[in-house]
Amino acid sequence: MGGVERPGLCPKGTAVVDLYTRTPADTTVVCVDELGPLIPRAYPAQPGWTADGNRVKEEVAYWREPEKTWVYGGLRIRDGHAVTMCAERRNCTCYQDFLTLLEQDNPAGDIVVITDNLFSHTSMSTRDWLVEHPRIRQVFISKNAFWLNLQEPWWRMFRRQRLPASSTDIRTATAVATSQLNAKAKPWVWGRPPPPKRICKLTRIYGI
Repeated sequence: MGGVERPGLCPKGTAVVDLYTRTPADTTVVCVDELGPLIPRAYPAQPGWTADGNRVKEEVAYWREPEKTWVYGGLRIRDGHAVTMCAERRNCTCYQDFLTLLEQDNPAGDIVVITDNLFSHTSMSTRDWLVEHPRIRQVFISKNAFWLNLQEPWWRMFRRQRLPASSTDIRTATAVATSQLNAKAKPWVWGRPPPPKRICKLTRIYGI
């Protein structure tokens, strides 16, 4: 990571793909993103079916609770291990708290955080915080290039888990889903995997 300027910022020309394919020694690459806000919803019982197989014609009413929950996520591409944190807001303080979790989860070596140019990531408060934590450096993906952040496909796996209604249950479900995904985590490799080798079996046809 030669030529990286402090505090905690990598130069604009740093290629994200190079960090995926040629990670520097003693460096951990973590993709970071925020999911949400997740709004708890409470639905009444859904209408069922009649005995003759017709759906009950009943207007379904629903409402949304005022609470909002943001989920911060960080994917370590070396082994696919993820760290998540739930918060009521998406601001500089919550982002710095999440970076603290990443630093605790990766106690050795430098940490390169790949993320977007959100204000909470580039604010003066965050830059001052990074000065006190020199192990962490940020690399920002280009605008409208969210597909460069490998945390995005991890969110798709996370969303497959059924999130419950209340904000408290969302926090519990987030912890459970993260634990389940980490139990079967594998390294994330950039690029299309090579096609499997096809084995052609020798076939003999005998006439009768």
